[in-house]
Amino acid sequence: MLTAVRVRTFAQARHLTNASGFFFAREQRLFLVTSRHVLVDAPSQHFPDHVEIELHVDRGNLGASAWVSLPLYATGMSLWRQASDTGGEIDVAVLEVPRDQLPPTAVFAAFRPEHLPTSSDAMPIGASVLIVGFPLGFHDSLHHLPVVRQGVIASAFGLRFQGKGCFITDARTHRGTSGAPVVISHVSADANGAAGALPWRLLGIHSSTIDMTQRDLHVDETLGLNSAWYADVLMRLTDN
Repeated sequence: MLTAVRVRTFAQARHLTNASGFFFAREQRLFLVTSRHVLVDAPSQHFPDHVEIELHVDRGNLGASAWVSLPLYATGMSLWRQASDTGGEIDVAVLEVPRDQLPPTAVFAAFRPEHLPTSSDAMPIGASVLIVGFPLGFHDSLHHLPVVRQGVIASAFGLRFQGKGCFITDARTHRGTSGAPVVISHVSADANGAAGALPWRLLGIHSSTIDMTQRDLHVDETLGLNSAWYADVLMRLTDN
């Protein structure tokens, strides 16, 4: 629960949107991970200039929190990293978080490369996953913690769904969940390792719900399906 953070986007002092994100660490470097469309989205004219994330600041009191502001631009250049591949743009972005800009008592957890799936991990169709985020901004407002939606893997894991670097989940999600981690329980054989301390596999980054443009709004229900980008893209985005 401490890997996930609330994300608020701003254009100067104007609050634009709410979203989800999480921390990913690479050696001593720390990154905020969220959906790319949270940081910039031309079709909807969404152009924030900074984001705020909420952090716990007292390990003994989860009710104590502080907002940290992170700029998205410096000298006219974007600070986040994004990627594309043969399937087009990837809806994932990472923003490096200078540790010295965090409160000295900040309490959080971060996924690491060892939490990514390996070739020996079996992810069968229908396997249960959790999506940890802040749907419509909803959360435990007393303890400043996210909520978890349960879903299942709904496409062949490891294959690029429709040629894109994503897979499909069947879960009930809402706006504000974009950027949430999609995880599956994993107990490490090495109880002293980082994966043992954080017993989850990070499978993907939730992007958005999927709908059919030809759906009859009066007859057909929504699909209830979502796209999640494979988390191994984080190794590219956080590389030196």
